[in-house]
Amino acid sequence: MSSSAPSPANILQIGMGFMASKTLLSAVEMEVFTELAKHPEDLATLTGRLGLHPRSSRDFLDTLVSLGFLERKDGIYSNAPETDLFLDRNKPSYIGGILEMANRRLFKHWHNLTTALRTGQPQGEAGPNATETFAALYADPARLKNFLGAMTGISRGANMAIAAKFPWAQYKTVTDLGPAQGDLLVQVTLKNTHLAGTGLDLAEVGPIFEEYVEHHGLSSRVKFQPGSFFTDAIPSADVIMMGHILHDWNLEEKRMLIAKAYTALPKGGALLVYEAIIDDDRSKNAFGLLMSLNMLIETPGGFDYTGADCIGWMKEAGFKETRVEHLIGPDSMVIGIK
Repeated sequence: MSSSAPSPANILQIGMGFMASKTLLSAVEMEVFTELAKHPEDLATLTGRLGLHPRSSRDFLDTLVSLGFLERKDGIYSNAPETDLFLDRNKPSYIGGILEMANRRLFKHWHNLTTALRTGQPQGEAGPNATETFAALYADPARLKNFLGAMTGISRGANMAIAAKFPWAQYKTVTDLGPAQGDLLVQVTLKNTHLAGTGLDLAEVGPIFEEYVEHHGLSSRVKFQPGSFFTDAIPSADVIMMGHILHDWNLEEKRMLIAKAYTALPKGGALLVYEAIIDDDRSKNAFGLLMSLNMLIETPGGFDYTGADCIGWMKEAGFKETRVEHLIGPDSMVIGIK
């Protein structure tokens, strides 16, 4: 038993945490970190460059300093190392897309978490009776591009870890289901030049995927195939990947997708599923558990799951060898070998 007296500090920090969150999201929206990546600036210059009101600018920027996102020395503001690397829009390491989506969409949707908890119904754009998770997003090209960029932002670190950690030398072909812009395939094929890849997604994604792949000089090895992984056959490959995909769907749909992947794989082929896999005790990976609540808000039946859950579904489908490997931060991958 702890001898220290109970403290309200954690309660207040989490309960009022939306203030810090919105401060960071607004900073990303106003491109504070992109501006400071050019060069450090003083208060007056930065206030003018960002279009801030003088009443709020000092408090806003100093709040970012106190939260560790900016540094200030002799009145000059500059980016902290992490924000300079990950939140400068002009760097390939930019992960701000997911924060842009959080600011535009998720922040207001989470306002209705209590309703979602009491009704079990999604609270996204399509309303509580939505049956299609992504129809509204896919119908608007600009919003779709923003969403796919957000998926790149939240996935980049794990994508690079998969490219480095998985034994790719044993395989020649790889298919990614629901690849968004295609960053997972891009990172894997950049690191492993012998691989050829295919991304399967709805036709609306094709131009965005192909533009991203071409930008990285991989058009000769990475191709887009229009289709639905629900209604169409999965393109056969030595490895099939699902990154931040399986949690979008209900239990029956999860089992169906894993079974379809098993059918599409050759003997010895691998299914690689990754996202913020919840720890088996369901007590440590807070991000994974929060992401499952996000699936409640965003989808009709989606939920996140433990490594043991996913291994069970893989074994039901026929996979004989299974394992869980940590990637980076809250993300892990579950691997099944046919």
